[in-house]
Amino acid sequence: MANAQQTAGAPVEKISLLRVLGPAHVWALGVGIVLVGEYMGWNFGVGKGGAYAALIACWFAGLLYTCVAMIDSEVTSTVAAAGGQYTQAKHIIGPLMAFNVGLYLVFAYTMLEAGNAITIGFLVDQVANMFGHSGIDQRPFIVVSILFLAWLNYRGVLATLNFNLVITAIAFIAILLLFVGTAVLPNSPLDHAGLMSDQAALPYGWIGVVAAMHFGLWYYLGIEGTTQAAEEVRSPARALPFGTMAGIITLLIAASLTWYVCAGLMPWEYLGQAGVPLFDAGRLSGSTFLLVLLGIGTLFSTLASANGCINDASRAWFAMGRDHYLPQWFGAVHPKYRTPYRSIIFLVPIALIFALGAPLDQVITFSILSGLLEYTFMPINVIMFRRKWPLDTIKRGYVHPFHPVPAIVLLTLCGVTYFAVFLGYGTQLIAMVGFYIVVSLWFHFWRYRFVKRGDQFTMPWPRPRGY
Repeated sequence: MANAQQTAGAPVEKISLLRVLGPAHVWALGVGIVLVGEYMGWNFGVGKGGAYAALIACWFAGLLYTCVAMIDSEVTSTVAAAGGQYTQAKHIIGPLMAFNVGLYLVFAYTMLEAGNAITIGFLVDQVANMFGHSGIDQRPFIVVSILFLAWLNYRGVLATLNFNLVITAIAFIAILLLFVGTAVLPNSPLDHAGLMSDQAALPYGWIGVVAAMHFGLWYYLGIEGTTQAAEEVRSPARALPFGTMAGIITLLIAASLTWYVCAGLMPWEYLGQAGVPLFDAGRLSGSTFLLVLLGIGTLFSTLASANGCINDASRAWFAMGRDHYLPQWFGAVHPKYRTPYRSIIFLVPIALIFALGAPLDQVITFSILSGLLEYTFMPINVIMFRRKWPLDTIKRGYVHPFHPVPAIVLLTLCGVTYFAVFLGYGTQLIAMVGFYIVVSLWFHFWRYRFVKRGDQFTMPWPRPRGY
């Protein structure tokens, strides 16, 4: 009885996430989530505006995400906690913004996860058709891929991101070898001159360039996910900026090479609606080795992306539960594996519903819009961050240059992309904004009463300037 009472009266040890990750894992998380955008999805921009429109959108979206990477690297190397942009918002702006940013993150990554699962099913069907097996049921492959990756995330972050590191590297090398095999070696099958006529390049004029910005984001969507690992990185001030900036450089290279090869192998009308364009490029290269390699690369990139999405969405959901923005039940850490296991399990059926019941372009648009809303918050966030805590008041792991130019550029490009989405998916854009307004009202009138504002401010900073 005495032992029982002593045990009952003893302080309960708080179980926290493990700090086991390095810069390579941060790179693998960011690039792993995004590299699938080179293997599928970006090419819908070709259908919107033509081949040159997709290239211009690729570079402008690259500028947008470079601003995202620089801003994120400064703020997250300073606010190093699970939740990424959600945690930034709760420290710098306030609870309502934090709640919305948390939802943007969760839906952006969960929808991207669903899109990846759809692509895995489509790839299996394509390969089966090549061997004479038509009409294969894609749904079991979609379900198994999501369940396997959720289980991997459940078991531990180090194994999860080691897995991502290996398969992401292979998928990136596959793009490099495709470029070498089709553009550098003799007897190149690329035919840009024949495929890139004036009509094929910009069939809808410059308005097509604006429309292509919608899917131009898909080349890079998710690189900001590196911030979700902040609480599990050994040295956030060093690893987060290094991994994030190395990641955006990797993606800029991969995106440009992907466009160059695919635009030289496929007519824009086909490329604009292809389900797995890089795999198709491997088929058209005339090399069996490249065909197999790009098939493996497509599979690995989708697995790496879905794997990273489960990791990031669950961290954001976990952080919101821990801070009482959602029921505290979601803020639990597994006593053995040290993962946010309840958040991982809870988000699985949501991903399955969209993967099994929605078309790929709609799922991609849902993910892009959620990400776009998050990027719109970031310029406001970094400007307030610099005003409240100037450079000489707190230590930063990285200071982004030319402030506030990146914030202004990011906000401008977000405005252009909203217009681009409205041109093709205006109804979905309005519906999503309406959804977020409704849940904001729910949080303000009901859930906010459970938030302990003082407890969630965890950074040891001086009082903000002006307070």
